[in-house]
Amino acid sequence: MITGLGLFVLLAIGAPVAFAIALAIAIYIGGATFSIDLLPQRIFAGLDSFTILAIPLFVLAGELMNASGITSRVINLANALVGRTKAGLAQVNIWSSVIFAGLSGSAVADTSAIGRVFIPSMEKEGYPRDFAAALTAASSVIGPIIPPSIPVIIYALITTNVSVPALFLAGIIPGLLLAVALSVYVRLFAGHYATRRPKISFAQKLRALWDGVIPLFMPVFVIGSILAGIVTPTEAASFAVFYALVVGLFVFRELKPAELPGIFANAMRDSSSILIIMGAVAAANWFMTFAGIPQAVSSFVLGYVDSPTMFLILINLMLLAVGLVLEGIAAMLVLVPILHPIAISLGIDPTHFGIVVIFNLMIGLITPPMGLCLFVADAIANVGMARMIKSIMPLFLVELMVLILITFVPQLVTFMPNLFGF
Repeated sequence: MITGLGLFVLLAIGAPVAFAIALAIAIYIGGATFSIDLLPQRIFAGLDSFTILAIPLFVLAGELMNASGITSRVINLANALVGRTKAGLAQVNIWSSVIFAGLSGSAVADTSAIGRVFIPSMEKEGYPRDFAAALTAASSVIGPIIPPSIPVIIYALITTNVSVPALFLAGIIPGLLLAVALSVYVRLFAGHYATRRPKISFAQKLRALWDGVIPLFMPVFVIGSILAGIVTPTEAASFAVFYALVVGLFVFRELKPAELPGIFANAMRDSSSILIIMGAVAAANWFMTFAGIPQAVSSFVLGYVDSPTMFLILINLMLLAVGLVLEGIAAMLVLVPILHPIAISLGIDPTHFGIVVIFNLMIGLITPPMGLCLFVADAIANVGMARMIKSIMPLFLVELMVLILITFVPQLVTFMPNLFGF
């Protein structure tokens, strides 16, 4: 009780999640028979995994791709495909996020890279600046759902009995559904903002398609090689880094050697913020398991909820609420070790449950007061959080409808893994 209260107080006063968890564990150890030396041991034990190396490598690959001129080519490709449709630039924004999802796997990176281009461009074409920023943040949620995805790798590490390839495949249809739903929304309700866009010549389309093949090859190879059993996710991530370096330095020649130290430093900083949370939560999970907390929670829940449908409804409500106050990966690390066994005991497909959890918590990236993508988009647009929240709410409802759809039609999630034998 005291440990939980301590964690709540530390999070409420704005302490970093990893340090709040570590201090809460220290409080628990102080009232138990453990030695404090056990805490750092369990933190490092939680990071002692070859698969975890995929996380900093994918982060680095995303940073290199952003600096390699990939972003402009992705935008040109999306423009060639959907730029002339109704609300064309808004559609390009959404489908650029779909393509970019295969490169970075990070919603925040997507918002930052694409937002700097689209927010001012959309404003010039007649869209309100706050709507452009909100759409950029909302479409960036696609990034962690379509593979390769850092949250998917983390989820697979937590649960151990759900494969990374299965989760990668399971995210494809939900991610595309989200893009289609957002596209329908902007076509119906944002078309009046846009001015008529210039026609793209056939030669320009061919050029955009040719330039787009190079960035698109990376996610195709990464996913394909993992599914074929040729490489592990970590080995595929290392190839992604090598590919991004070659493309940036020798193919597009927009990446300069002098920029590499800064890129590596940024990737190291972003990776360390994820890994330190993972280490602290791994330690907390060990202590909770030792104390029998997950088993007690599981027994309590199963005593009152015996329907998979009711459990999924409760989980959606809980995770949406958690996403308001806790960053997605941190929430996943804390909650999944407790919730996943309950879902399995109720007969819920583990891959389906994983995507539902990830989709839920990624929606939290656009909900106040802790939505990171909202903050990044507002930092670019500078329209104020009140206008951002007003503009994001209809898009949030669109994403909520897609969440409900994939929750109660599990075949939308499991079709691709089943097709490939997972």
